[in-house]
Amino acid sequence: MPFALDVFPLDEREANNPSRQSGVSCSRHGLVENASQLKEEGNRALSAGRLDDAMRCYTEAIALDPNNHVLYSNRSAAYAKKGEYKHALEDASHTIELKPDWAKGYSRKAAALEFLGRLEEAKKIYEEGMKHEPGNVQLQDGLRSIQDKIAARAGRPFTNPFAQADLKQRLETDPRTRSWLSDPSYQELLRELQRSPNMLGSKLQDPRVMTTLSVLLGFDLSAAEDDEEETRFPSPQKPTAQSTPEPMEEDIPDNKREALKEKDLGNAAYRKKDFETALRHYDTAIELDPTNVMYLNNKAAVYFEQGMFELCRKECEKAIKVGRENREDYKVVAKSYARIGNSYFKEEKYSEAVYFFNKSLTEHRTPDVLKKCQQAEKILKEHARLAYVNPEMSLVEKNAGNECFQKGDYPHAVKHYIEAIKRNPGDVKLYSNRAACYTKLAEFQLAIKDCEQCIKLEPTFIKGYTRKGAALEVMKDYSKAAAMYQKAMEIEPECKEASEGFRRCAILQYTRDDDPEDVKRRAMTDPEVQQIMTDPAMRLILEQMQKDPRALQDHLKNPVIAHKIQKLMDVGLIAIR
Repeated sequence: MPFALDVFPLDEREANNPSRQSGVSCSRHGLVENASQLKEEGNRALSAGRLDDAMRCYTEAIALDPNNHVLYSNRSAAYAKKGEYKHALEDASHTIELKPDWAKGYSRKAAALEFLGRLEEAKKIYEEGMKHEPGNVQLQDGLRSIQDKIAARAGRPFTNPFAQADLKQRLETDPRTRSWLSDPSYQELLRELQRSPNMLGSKLQDPRVMTTLSVLLGFDLSAAEDDEEETRFPSPQKPTAQSTPEPMEEDIPDNKREALKEKDLGNAAYRKKDFETALRHYDTAIELDPTNVMYLNNKAAVYFEQGMFELCRKECEKAIKVGRENREDYKVVAKSYARIGNSYFKEEKYSEAVYFFNKSLTEHRTPDVLKKCQQAEKILKEHARLAYVNPEMSLVEKNAGNECFQKGDYPHAVKHYIEAIKRNPGDVKLYSNRAACYTKLAEFQLAIKDCEQCIKLEPTFIKGYTRKGAALEVMKDYSKAAAMYQKAMEIEPECKEASEGFRRCAILQYTRDDDPEDVKRRAMTDPEVQQIMTDPAMRLILEQMQKDPRALQDHLKNPVIAHKIQKLMDVGLIAIR
């Protein structure tokens, strides 16, 4: 039986209009133009950190222009920023399929693989991309970075780090070791390790050795500071036999030794919440050793605990400046940026918080800061959504969408309904109207999604079921379509649209050429079918329906009987003609 989409009009303005058309009546140019507008909207959302909005815009644009490689690339970026790396990988792969000579696609895919920990695969993708664009700087940098990570993961053969040609220069440029070079005992220690690297194990009791190794190898072996944001200092622990001994007093210049003592006194006061005393000791430590960022960070932590966020941020800014000047570890700088972000977060200034969290992540990526950044972005998005809600503006966009629909301009109708939904996301009719547009554009999956939103918002909304049934019917999924029409009849038994749809799907689904005995034999292997067919009441109902087909409508009003009849139809045991 032929099926026309025109039997499902809009919820409003249902009057006959000669300008209305059935089927897909938009040109390719119109679809691409609308896809471009959605892409631009997605780009703005991505730049503003509204990741869900960005992904939705890109998805709708892809539905209208499925061969546009840029749309998949942009959606891959949005997925990656949200931490959904598997989806980012899928979109990046599709980007390469559509545009094999485009470097950005390879960068996207390699980045997704790297986030998933698949470093060797990421390396191959970078190499493959460079075959197409050998001079691409992004691919070159990415390849170098991934090669370093692979080497670090695999480990390198041991070589004597104290025999490096630039040993002295590297130790002079790092604030942790610079002052020790003037100490004769430290110089002698270096010479011993240069001559006899096998002495390294016996020298590890000297804390200067571990710090020197950290500088020479490029990462912190002592793990002296946690990567996560600190607002508390660690509790004092009793020394154990395995604990690293404190440096001998003669190993440290007087000013640094006194600064460390002041820092310890400040920490003790901090733990007791004696913040004024803690600040005095930290200020003294800073005066004695102004190049040590740790004291500035500790002072900022005190202000943070006191809720004096402006002062906290000023100390963090000083710490960043001192750290830059003295080539401090990037993790320390990242921590200062993160604390600034946390201070803004506490004040509910989420835009500023996101900005500084991102600066922290640029310096050093830690899960806690990333999670906090995403939390702030989510709050910002919700604030923006609520601020944008305006039922009056929604009605204007809805009316404009209705006019476009009646003219057959479905892409522009979709655009107006999208804006109307943003302005009033709780209006169930807007999703229903947009579903009608998607059906006209043959975008049945998007239509089904909107119908499901209708049902979620208002479970008794008939159009949600009938429009979903219509979309499923066009997709030839007659069983599911019939189920939707049946649910509509349960809500409104007199709904002609639902009953006719149910009858059509039954005829289309169960007109079979199978041998009746084969159908019966297959059906009776189902325990549920066996139970139904042995039920005396159901056998009586089936006999009644056979004698008087009009009795079907009365029996379908009973949900239990309707379910059993539907089951028998699903297995092909009965058919309604």
